[in-house]
Amino acid sequence: MKTDLFLVTPPFTQLNTPYPATAYIKGFLNTKNITSTQADLGIEVILALFSRKGLEDLFFQAEKLTEQPKSLNAKRILALKKEYIRTIDVVIAFLQGKNPTLALQICQEDFLPEASRFMQLEELDWAFGSMGTQDKGKHLATLYLEDISDFIIECIDQNFGFSRYAERLGRSANSFDELYKALNQKYTYMDKLLIDILEKKIAVIQPKLFLISVPFPGNLYAAFRCAQYVKQHYPEIKISMGGGFPNTELRSVSDKRVFEFFDFISLDDGELPIELIYNSIVKAGPFNLYKRTFLLENGEVTYKNDALRSDYKQFDVGTPDYSDLQLDQYISVIEIVNPMHRMWSDGRWNKLTMAHGCYWGKCTFCDISLDYIKVYEPVAAKLIVDRIEELSEKTGQNGFHFVDEAAPPALMREVALEILRREISVSWWTNIRFEKSFTKDLCILLKASGCIAVSGGLEVASDRLLKLIDKGVSVEQVARVTRNLTEAGVLVHAYLMYGYPTQTIQETVDSLEMVRQLFEAGVLQSGFWHQFAMTAHSPVGMFPEKFGVVKETEVIGTFANNDINYIDKTGIDHNKFSFGLKKSLFNFMHGICLDYKLQDWFDFKIPKVMVPPDFIEKALKEESKFDTKPTAKVVWLGGNPETKCFSKSKKGNAMETMILTFHDKKETFTIQTNKNEGEWLASILQKIAVSNTKIYTFQEIKVDFETTMEYFELFWYSKPIYTLRDFGLLVL
Repeated sequence: MKTDLFLVTPPFTQLNTPYPATAYIKGFLNTKNITSTQADLGIEVILALFSRKGLEDLFFQAEKLTEQPKSLNAKRILALKKEYIRTIDVVIAFLQGKNPTLALQICQEDFLPEASRFMQLEELDWAFGSMGTQDKGKHLATLYLEDISDFIIECIDQNFGFSRYAERLGRSANSFDELYKALNQKYTYMDKLLIDILEKKIAVIQPKLFLISVPFPGNLYAAFRCAQYVKQHYPEIKISMGGGFPNTELRSVSDKRVFEFFDFISLDDGELPIELIYNSIVKAGPFNLYKRTFLLENGEVTYKNDALRSDYKQFDVGTPDYSDLQLDQYISVIEIVNPMHRMWSDGRWNKLTMAHGCYWGKCTFCDISLDYIKVYEPVAAKLIVDRIEELSEKTGQNGFHFVDEAAPPALMREVALEILRREISVSWWTNIRFEKSFTKDLCILLKASGCIAVSGGLEVASDRLLKLIDKGVSVEQVARVTRNLTEAGVLVHAYLMYGYPTQTIQETVDSLEMVRQLFEAGVLQSGFWHQFAMTAHSPVGMFPEKFGVVKETEVIGTFANNDINYIDKTGIDHNKFSFGLKKSLFNFMHGICLDYKLQDWFDFKIPKVMVPPDFIEKALKEESKFDTKPTAKVVWLGGNPETKCFSKSKKGNAMETMILTFHDKKETFTIQTNKNEGEWLASILQKIAVSNTKIYTFQEIKVDFETTMEYFELFWYSKPIYTLRDFGLLVL
């Protein structure tokens, strides 16, 4: 099974679905007839560890230690080792969706051995009433795995984590020294599992180029371990690194020791740089051109960007190819019962992109100077849906996560229309900006096409700071958009930020109150607080004086350079808010404690809230519908009505009346008009049906109406049309 390239994602990213980078590259390589094989070493290591043999070896290693487990929790798990070994294979199969009947046994709560993670069950008992048996079983099985994980961290390998490994070594690693030292130590227990799997694959595949994608700091150590093994045992194989971590952190790498492990490090879009690296290996000429690539030349780290070719357009990069990946082996876990929050860890999602880069590209905390955000290029809606259909057929999965920086509303509309036009059934979710384009009708359209959730940045719920961030939204606008999405049946997750430069304690407290009111109003289902971090490629990092902060040091490291230590002139210690913000949000997400005073979440004095208690309630008041633009697109999602005419007299005058009966998926309803208007309405609904290729504008419909009748606005804003507006007559 020799191939030209071997593409891997090192441990660990996600348990439920593969990280898409290698699938994107493989799809591109297919268009160039370059053979490749890919592997997600993360899921393979997890499955080797969480197996009967894996746990037998794990407990054997733990018992060999001269120092026995110290905590009562670890002692308990070790004492119950036979129960863990007996149950592990069936639990993993259950989480892979292969053994659904086990949920009944798990939910009886006398099947799984329980350690400290199960102590939180008393707090969550109230939630199980709203969870089905399968979900409750998944949640209990997740706690069981987390108990084993705690044991591994305490007794075997302190760097272990389900979605990261040795992350500390990759975060803000301005110097390569600590990571280099770790790589020159003996293999850890996890290293041995990883290298054993890698060894078997390399021996079979024997690639010309070994390509390692490193999306996060938690993948870095394992990436270097993989490269180290291949260098030592297969020196003829060239090794390259790409992915999110080098794209942001290694843009100024200069430590020669890095190239003891890697021959190349490429930045940003990987298609052309990888093609040129591959050509240099195959042709092996004395002179080669490269695109955004670091390599060692004459004993010095050199950055080569001498190829004049432009990067490939999104039309030409091919459809992501998930073949070789063990798609039926991924495990779905439920860490918390919040329906939106769990989507990152539950379910197998095909990953796609609607657009390269960010159409907004202004947020001052974001790395907007880098090409992966700065260079905006949307993909045609028809091509996106072509890829949806192709991936659904190849993977057998119809769930899609669009991993855009921020999906453009206009393109989302066109994709939704194309999905509905082709009459295909998919579920999809993505990241958005909470901008006013997400009207009630657009949200209904997105839902009808299969959109089940969105995530977006509210960041700091303060209009002053949103303006400083250049977010382009206001809190009131965010509230209305989240209402539109929620009422359409789309779940909403908000990214929240604290500690932004110049943010006051009052603004932090008021921001929390805004978030509380959003949950109280039922327009937000999930959220996550993170503390502001200044990065080198963001406007704040490049121009700190504009934002009231001072860099602590201007020294550029020889390895990773992205996170910047800084001093906020306000002198506020934002760290102290972390626990209270996150604890309150955890409760809000579960619909409880919304009536608590904000002071109750903090063990130090906070200022009185300055936000009016009905701020969000007032923001949610319905806007007028009397503002239809002539260019707005009008679409009908429903079916053709049954019509029935009859005459009725009023003051001696006979009037021809029509009743139109519609069958919605949930109910049957009728509207009544005069005969002429009813006949026109039945006719126009066929023309503007979502199944049609031609889309009519509001102005075109008005002209059509006025060829035979008068006073279109009076009819359009009448009760019959308002009824239809509630059942799928959309103005977009």
